[in-house]
Amino acid sequence: MGHAESSKHYNVNSKSKKPLPAWLPLVVGLSLVIQFAGLGAWQISRGLEKRATQFAYQDETSFRAWRDGMEVRSFQRLKVTGVYDDAHQIVLDNIIINSRYGHYVITPLEMGADTPLLLVNRGWLERVSDGFDIDRLVLPDGEITIRGRAGSLPKAGYKMGDAIATKQQWPMHAVYPSGEEVSGALGRDIQPFVLLMEHDESNGFLRHWVPSEFGPGKHFGYALQWFAMGAVLLALLVWNYHKKRFNT
Repeated sequence: MGHAESSKHYNVNSKSKKPLPAWLPLVVGLSLVIQFAGLGAWQISRGLEKRATQFAYQDETSFRAWRDGMEVRSFQRLKVTGVYDDAHQIVLDNIIINSRYGHYVITPLEMGADTPLLLVNRGWLERVSDGFDIDRLVLPDGEITIRGRAGSLPKAGYKMGDAIATKQQWPMHAVYPSGEEVSGALGRDIQPFVLLMEHDESNGFLRHWVPSEFGPGKHFGYALQWFAMGAVLLALLVWNYHKKRFNT
């Protein structure tokens, strides 16, 4: 009897594996097709934005008088009247142009106590070994009209530490600050765009404003790739679905 019992075999840990639901690959595949289509649509919208920016840059019409609350396009030609707040200027460090380090000079323009300040980018100064000369920031008093293009603060791909160090005296130095950080340092609201001073305006430095070299064509090309991937995947899903139907 003992021999008979010892000859028995037991499958203690054996578990039957259930096959994946037949609908699961279809659902996953369709979700990927939707994502590819969404990415393609996003690339088209970015391409259209870049195209509009290029058209605005190439526009040779006269400068439009700007008023608070008016919508503006990137690189739109504008002229603004106000008073420079030269006591609260911001010097943007680590700005590289033609492989040389330097600074952008950002000066607020006052247009009324109840109106957000407009930041004016007066151009680029090369960094010198003996430090920054604040005498170069001096501006004339009184109301002035400035021409320029609608732009934005420069952005860094990756930023370490605080953009604006605390307990600084004016003019403040900053490294790729956001609009919110500049507004906090000034203690005032600011306009949602920066005026890039026209190259022939006085009281400026080196200015050469051009749109990004990453033009609309690349965005449209990426959109075509995403749509093509989605179309191929959709065709495979349809083919696989019909194949299973004919085999059953």
